[in-house]
Formats: sequence, C-alpha cells, structure tokens
Amino acid sequence: MTLSPAVVLVEPEIPQNTGNIARTCAAAGFELHLIEPLGFTITDRNLKRAGLDYWDAVTVVRHRSLDTFLEATGNRPRFFASTKGRRAYSEFCYPAGSMLVFGKETAGLPSELLGQYHASVARIPMRPGQRSLNLSNSVAILVYEALRQWGFPGCSTGGR
Repeated sequence: MTLSPAVVLVEPEIPQNTGNIARTCAAAGFELHLIEPLGFTITDRNLKRAGLDYWDAVTVVRHRSLDTFLEATGNRPRFFASTKGRRAYSEFCYPAGSMLVFGKETAGLPSELLGQYHASVARIPMRPGQRSLNLSNSVAILVYEALRQWGFPGCSTGGR
C-alpha cells in the first residue's frame, strides 16, 4: 500500500491559512493533518471560504496532540519546516509518502521537536533580516518541491 504524502499543521491559528493550505493539498494530492489545539473551529466560515470548493478533494486527519501524531505516523518520513533549519528545503530528497510538518504561525515548531529531528529540519532561504514567509506560502513551496522531485504524479503539466 502506497501512503499519500501529507502536509501537517501543528496547532494552526489562522483559519484563512489553513483553508489556503487545504486548497494546495487538494491540487497536489496531499493529505492534510491538523494537530490540536486549533486556533479556530473546523466550521469557521473563513476557513471554508479560503478553501473554496476544494474541501471534498482533500483528506483531513485530526490528531489530539503532537505526541499522538508522532505515534500514529510511526516510521513515515517526516520533514520539519523551520527558520531554524540549517539546510535548504531543496537539499532534501523527499521519499514517497513524506510528511511535511509546519508549526503554528506565531511560534513555529517546538524547539524540542526540532532538536529531536534536527537532521530533517528544512529551511526556506530568505534575505537577511526577514523573519519568515506566510505559512500557506511556505507549505506551497515545499509541496511543489516534493512533487517536482517525484515528476508531478497525477498532475497535469499542460494547459487546460
């Protein structure tokens, strides 16, 4: 059985970002894993509006905590996006079924997690003095790098 690739959001806070990310996941064929607590309700109208009519095209999995997520996903390949990463996201090879993990908008991922998985922490290069990119933009960058490496499976690369 081939596992679907996944985007994982740890305690997301802004419904519009999560809605945009759901749309990216639908377009790219990624699952969306949400780790509680969430900063909004799943029925939030801003979340639904940002995801438009793409919600039916994405599998959403909820986890009660980071620990339950880590336990449930076992040995799946996981990559952690952080401004604290030492290697650029483009330096990694993303195996099939990879999980791309992102932290909450105001705090990123917990430092203990980054320390535990330091060899799998990816950074998006930016100009000095800039704090970070928007979460939904960061997700799109890593998702499409993984898709590029895999040859865009299931995606149309031609015009409409």
